[in-house]
Amino acid sequence: MQKFTKQTLTFFPIFALLILAVVSTANAAPAQPKQKNIILATTTSTQDTGLLDVLIPLFEKKTGYFVKTIAVGSGQAMTMGARGEADVLLVHSQAAEKKFMADGNGVNRRLVMHNDFIIIGPPADPATIRQSKKAAEGFKKIALSSALFVSRGDNSGTNAKEKEIWKAAGIQPEGQKWYQQTGLGMGQTLGVAAEKKGYALADRGTYLAMKKNLGLDILLEGDAVLLNIYHVIEVNHTKWPKVNAAGAKAFADFMVSKQVQGIVKSFGVEKFGSLLFFPDAGKKVEDLGK
Repeated sequence: MQKFTKQTLTFFPIFALLILAVVSTANAAPAQPKQKNIILATTTSTQDTGLLDVLIPLFEKKTGYFVKTIAVGSGQAMTMGARGEADVLLVHSQAAEKKFMADGNGVNRRLVMHNDFIIIGPPADPATIRQSKKAAEGFKKIALSSALFVSRGDNSGTNAKEKEIWKAAGIQPEGQKWYQQTGLGMGQTLGVAAEKKGYALADRGTYLAMKKNLGLDILLEGDAVLLNIYHVIEVNHTKWPKVNAAGAKAFADFMVSKQVQGIVKSFGVEKFGSLLFFPDAGKKVEDLGK
C-alpha cells in the first residue's frame, strides 16, 4: 500500500488545478478573429432564395466573424472585388469569373453548388416556346412573335447567360419594343415579368422561392446551356492589402464544408417541395448535370 507523505498531499491540489486549467482551455470558445467584419459580394439569387438567411448566422456563430452581404449581379460583385471593395465573392458567371482570376483579382476559386436557368412566361405561352427543346429556339420564337421579354439588364450572371442565348439565336433584342430591361435583381425582375405577363430567364431557385406569387410557368428547361454554376472566390489580399484575407478564407472554407454542403443538399425541399441548389464541392465542373 502506498504511503502518502506531506509533500504528496501538498502536490494533489496543485495537480488538480493543472487538470482544471487544461480542461478549461480545451472547452474555451474559439479565439476571436482580429478583423471581425467580412464583406461578401454575391448574387441576388442567393439572397432571394433565402439560402444566405440560413448560412450566414451559422457562419457568424461558428467563427465570430460578422458578414455584411451585398447582393448584386455577379458582374457588379466582381467589379467590387476587382476594386478591393469586397473580401469574398459567391458568384455564377463562369466567363467573367475566369477573367477575374486571370487578371489577378482573386485566389482559390472553388466550386460550391449549381442549379439551372429556366425560361418562364405566361401559361398561355403566346410565343409557343413550350414545344421547343433548345433555349436559343425558344428565344427566337419570342422575338418573332414580338412577345414581351423582361431582362435583368444588370450585367449579372443571369444577364450574361441571357445574352449568350440571344447571340446563339442570332437575335439582337436591345432597342426592340418587346424587350424590356429592368436593371434590377432576379426577384424584382420576376415581379415585373409577372405584372406584365412577360417571358424571362430565371434561375430555378429564385423562381421556386417566388412561384406562388408569380402566376408564371416554366415553359422551357433542360437544355445543357442552361446549367447555372456557383463558385466562391477569395479576393486577392496581395493586390488589395486591406482585404480581410483570413475572413475570406474562413467563409470560403465554410461554403465548401461538409456541414454547408449537407444544408444545400436539403435546402428548399420542405418549403418548396424541390431542391433549389445541388451541392458540388470537390466535383469537377465538366461532370455537373450528368
